[in-house]
Amino acid sequence: MKSVRGVLLFLGFFFAAVTLLHAQVEEEWSSALDSARAAEDNKEDSVIYSARYVRYTTLAMMNRGTYTYQIDTLHKNFQYYNPQNQPRNPSIHLGSYGLATRDLLFVPDKAIGFQPGFHSLERFLYQPDSVKYYRARAPFSELYNVGFFFDDQVLRAKVTQNINPSLNVGGEFHAARADGYYANQRYNDLKSALFAWYESPGHRYNLLANAVFNRLMSTENGSILKDTVFRDGERPSSEDESTRLRATRDDRPRHTWRDQNIFIRQSLFVGRLDTINAGEPEQQILPTNSMWHSFRLRSRSFEFFKNEEDVYGAFPFGESVLTQDTTRLTTITNDFGYRFYLRGSSLSFVKNEVRLDVGYRHDMHWYRDRGYSAFLQNSTLKAGIGYRFSDRVSITGDLNQIVQGQNFGDYLYEAEADFLLSKTIGRIKLGAYTQNKSPERVYERVNYTYHQWDRSFEKTKTTSFSFAYENDAIGFSGKAAYFLIANHLYFREVANEANDPRLFRVIEPAQLDNSINLLQLSVGQNFRFGGFHFDNYAVYQKSDYNAVLAIPELYTWHSFYYNGKLYKVVDFNLGFDVRFNTPFRTPSYAINVGQFYNDNVGIEFSTYPIVDVWATATLKRANLFLSYNFANQHVWPVGYYTVRRYPMNNANLRVGISWKFYD
Repeated sequence: MKSVRGVLLFLGFFFAAVTLLHAQVEEEWSSALDSARAAEDNKEDSVIYSARYVRYTTLAMMNRGTYTYQIDTLHKNFQYYNPQNQPRNPSIHLGSYGLATRDLLFVPDKAIGFQPGFHSLERFLYQPDSVKYYRARAPFSELYNVGFFFDDQVLRAKVTQNINPSLNVGGEFHAARADGYYANQRYNDLKSALFAWYESPGHRYNLLANAVFNRLMSTENGSILKDTVFRDGERPSSEDESTRLRATRDDRPRHTWRDQNIFIRQSLFVGRLDTINAGEPEQQILPTNSMWHSFRLRSRSFEFFKNEEDVYGAFPFGESVLTQDTTRLTTITNDFGYRFYLRGSSLSFVKNEVRLDVGYRHDMHWYRDRGYSAFLQNSTLKAGIGYRFSDRVSITGDLNQIVQGQNFGDYLYEAEADFLLSKTIGRIKLGAYTQNKSPERVYERVNYTYHQWDRSFEKTKTTSFSFAYENDAIGFSGKAAYFLIANHLYFREVANEANDPRLFRVIEPAQLDNSINLLQLSVGQNFRFGGFHFDNYAVYQKSDYNAVLAIPELYTWHSFYYNGKLYKVVDFNLGFDVRFNTPFRTPSYAINVGQFYNDNVGIEFSTYPIVDVWATATLKRANLFLSYNFANQHVWPVGYYTVRRYPMNNANLRVGISWKFYD
């Protein structure tokens, strides 16, 4: 009965919202007719603003020239608001929005240089590289909300405006709050950004600037006490389950991350400028010589707080009541670059292009934790080469080498080739890279209340080759990637053959002596039958050390939905998703250091298909969604785990809306 009521409530909300919005459309349509008649009678010229005239660029786009994309007004995939639940980038986590999270699939980290090593809340950070810079003929604003009177509250607001044709400024505000399903699973964050884009009238000088501020607060409950919670016939509600950590209000155990950024990038185009779609919103400025400098000031802190006795063994053996462990890192980065393009002098330049670039990056780090501080530097040389023939051939090679400093010897060399055979035959992509990466600081030094170590490890070396084939005409994509990983680093529980209680939950960094061979195959296939769609994605990953990597052998995701129009104006999708992964060695979680680790028990929990029912719709400038997640909990299974001792979320209903304004 609960599942029936949930589905009825889900459909009721969806169609009530659509009907309400449809009524508004009829009223606006009538008003629009009156306005049109008045304009015609007065013989006035008018400009119609549409999404085509609200455009944005990003830092990655500006590395190639000056061009923009139209803002996205589609509702496809709008329901995937949660960074933890992305179909092609799934995760394991502690059971609720905003809690510690780790990738389910193997995802290589290509970063080199000095890194602190804390990643459990990274999916919720707003990074300067993600900021969009706008060009809008009329003021543009957007309101976004998920949750309303439900548990998860995710709010975003954005406003941007052209001060003059050369300068656009704007700001964003993000806030989220989630209460979770069990005691002490509360999460909240505050994120904001200010940004500006200036382009000189002659299109030769560009300035991008932003200031981004993050504060994430994620509560820890140490897991529930009862390991048989899903095997009991009658059990209390999740809120009534006892947890290992129970302090409330200001004494609530929690991780607090702060990540503050100031970013400025200046670029100058010298020599001939080639222009595509001149005078149109889609105009592209392609330089022949480009030079740039970027400056970034970043201040980060990772704090853990606890103020209660560890009665139920959430931590390793110890007598600490008040725990305040903090790591701080301040980084100043200066990045210089020059890029040269060689193209033909006639219209044929669109088809042939050679690129050469060189660069230099200097990083300064001020690191501090309990009883230790250090000043570190790195100098990195960068170079690249590329060739492009229209959209049919693209070949690139890039080199990053740290030549001086704390992480001397780190490097990343990578090459990619992209060949479009034809629109009907498809596209082939080849890739390869080799990386030498220093251990992240958390592997070599920790001086926290419950964990202390001072180690030295070899650099991790990764070599990878990949082959991909895509065919948009038949909706197919496939990729095969091979990884050879030497000196892999991970966390594990210390050996304890005597079952000494004083060693329970004590972890240590470890480096694998043998090399890891990993084959990862991914396939996507989308089918369409009239208005019905069936999208599929599967990943198979096989290694001689799957248990060390703590990854499943198979992951699949399937989405079946119907696309149609309601009242001839409301475009909607109505369907359901099913995701599944095979059992794997499930990691445990070390609370005070915020790290997932391989324990001595090595449990493989049973895994089940998870079903989400959802609907999305677009009406004029509003997108909305309704989703009922883990709908099959009312049938089977009653619950599941992805991290040892931490149950995943219960079935839940979520509603979201995004409304854009640009006239």
